[in-house]
Amino acid sequence: QVQLVESGGGLVQAGGSLRLSCAASGNVFAFNTMGWYRQAPGKQREFVARISRTGSTVYADSVKGRFTISRDRDRDEVFLHMNSLKPEDTAVYYCWGITVTEYWGQGTQVTVSS
Repeated sequence: QVQLVESGGGLVQAGGSLRLSCAASGNVFAFNTMGWYRQAPGKQREFVARISRTGSTVYADSVKGRFTISRDRDRDEVFLHMNSLKPEDTAVYYCWGITVTEYWGQGTQVTVSS
């Protein structure tokens, strides 16, 4: 059974940086695409960024120029480098991956203080 496990969340001041990591474990097949979503309190889960197996990336407008997604294809790991963080980036961040099935991590909390 495949599991996605996130790490790297925490508390940071506005303008600071964090790096989130997500590792796949279990009976891993090569993920076609991996990415990140987030959910702030009282809001729906929203797309943040994704990266294909070939390295193509897509970002939400709200994070363009501040966040960078990268991937270790050999290990099916994905990273989210977050710079210039804002209080509105506060959310639980979820790792996501898809083969023929979607997989989700349990989430990691990111809190940005003003």
